[in-house]
Amino acid sequence: MTTPETDAVSDQRIDRVVPLTTPALLHHDLPLDAPLASAVLAGRRAVGRVLDRADDRLLVVVGPCSVHDPAAALEYAGRLREAADRLSDDLLVVMRVYFEKPRSTVGWKGLINDPRLDGSGDVNTGLRIARTLLLDVLRLGLPVGCEFLDPITPQYIADTVGWGAIGARTVESQVHRQLASGLSMPIGMKNRPDGSIATAVDAIRAAGVPHVFPGIDVSGTPAIMHTRGNADGHLVLRGGNDGPNYDAESVAGALDLLRAAGLPERVVIDASHANSGKDHRRQPVVAEDVAAQLAAGQRGIVGIMLESFLEPGRQDLDPTRELEYGKSITDACLGWSQTEQVLTGLAHSVRARRATLPTPA
Repeated sequence: MTTPETDAVSDQRIDRVVPLTTPALLHHDLPLDAPLASAVLAGRRAVGRVLDRADDRLLVVVGPCSVHDPAAALEYAGRLREAADRLSDDLLVVMRVYFEKPRSTVGWKGLINDPRLDGSGDVNTGLRIARTLLLDVLRLGLPVGCEFLDPITPQYIADTVGWGAIGARTVESQVHRQLASGLSMPIGMKNRPDGSIATAVDAIRAAGVPHVFPGIDVSGTPAIMHTRGNADGHLVLRGGNDGPNYDAESVAGALDLLRAAGLPERVVIDASHANSGKDHRRQPVVAEDVAAQLAAGQRGIVGIMLESFLEPGRQDLDPTRELEYGKSITDACLGWSQTEQVLTGLAHSVRARRATLPTPA
């Protein structure tokens, strides 16, 4: 029973409440069938083998900064699949398929939150579009990678994801560390925007142990989640306010921190963000430096992240004009032709690194 007094203390800043579909209903409508489930598991195992260095290939997480146009993203996936097949002896390619965007202040929050790009916030439609695209990319034969931002979202899409990330702005959050401890795929922890690597190392340690926290189950019912811990956590170096951290000295320092924390010595280099000075044209420069480190025998680098789309650069989300097809509306990306060149160069460096390793007796 409510009264004017009790009403006055609740939801005073809530404009309206819209029912949210349950994960179970979305899974029923857009099921992950047995062959696709096998593909997801195979992708996760492959990523795990690269992280553990049981597979000497390089993990490459590559794709748009964020998905705003599923048709363009699927066309990109088709091209990426061809490149992934061609370079599969040396690269394990995972398509970056990001639907949630953390904002420093305000801005478009991603396709799940705002699929119509107009601020209408039709999350139910966004979840449906996102899951549809993830299934379509899996059908093409590519593992997918996502950043997990909202702690509820994984119940809707995580069964399709082969690699996940906790971003620079949320890596210090207990909520996200707990979430990572229960996710079923390997999780990369990015260093903080200020460049702090120790925080990400702490996050890997925290996510590696069991946690108990409130959440929702697949039926959408509030539940107490008891996790087992995620042993596949790893560090992602993305640069910081003080500059990049992809160079050999920074990589060695990061590996030292991991060793001191008793964690596996493995890092993924994010070629974008602060490592590129937020200039997409510098991503190939970062990739070339990483390739040189690989060719020199550096085994602590197990992967690289690239922001790439069909067309280079970015565009503003402007309701008064039509968007250019295949161009990012968030961070600027490499275009496809340059992406192919970068991937080929990375594959060459993996072969060079392989040649530096001792031949088995």
